[in-house]
Amino acid sequence: MRFAIVLVVALALGSPLSGQVNDAPAYTAAGIVNAADNQAGPLAPNTIVSLYGVRLSYNTAAIDPSDISGDVLPTVLPGTGVHVSVGNLAANIYYVSPGQINFLVPAILLPGKTTVQVVLEGHSGPAVDITLAAASPALFQLDAQNAVAVRPDGSVITLQAPAKPGEIVLLYATGLGQTLPPVPYGQIFNQAAPLEQFADFKLMLDGVTAGSGAVEYAGIAPGFAGLYQINIMLPESTKTNPEIQIGFGKQLSMPGIHLPVEP
Repeated sequence: MRFAIVLVVALALGSPLSGQVNDAPAYTAAGIVNAADNQAGPLAPNTIVSLYGVRLSYNTAAIDPSDISGDVLPTVLPGTGVHVSVGNLAANIYYVSPGQINFLVPAILLPGKTTVQVVLEGHSGPAVDITLAAASPALFQLDAQNAVAVRPDGSVITLQAPAKPGEIVLLYATGLGQTLPPVPYGQIFNQAAPLEQFADFKLMLDGVTAGSGAVEYAGIAPGFAGLYQINIMLPESTKTNPEIQIGFGKQLSMPGIHLPVEP
């Protein structure tokens, strides 16, 4: 869980508290985005989300391993009084600040219309309408141009330490939808669980779909919540720093993200 905590907290920018302390939280649907790429639009069950607004919290706090009991994630961080509901279900919270909350969309929700609402110590923000899709693929990013990618030994792939064609690379994402077996609501999943739609999952390098053998695994990252892992073997034909996208059919992760590779 430590990597997931670091990954989520690294996205947290926060902002100063504004307005009167007794004012309710304020936010709109445009500020409810996929935490991996900061893009608005349809989200998905079991997606890590960032919500931006004002008066969201009186203080700043991030999830700590001590907040997790029996692999059950907290729905409120100690000392914050911040609750988030999605479709009337309590969402698990990773981070809160006056300007940002990171939370997990409950995995048991189904695609369709639903609402998100923040409550701060009894002060309720608006119930904002959002749409859940079966998947909302997004790659976590190392920086503005490159995806987070590591080798099987855990070493990070960077422009200074690029991958090679034929090498195995692990990518991290959120929003890839349901798995087999399904992810339990509000719990860390400690085993591998491939995507329910694995047969339809695709990897694209420079706009070209990689062969079926390129993706060795796509599913839950064991020991984490809301985090997906994609194990790929880079084709020998991979060119320098290709644009990389993942997804299903036309529903792909954001363009313009690259994987550091040096043939």
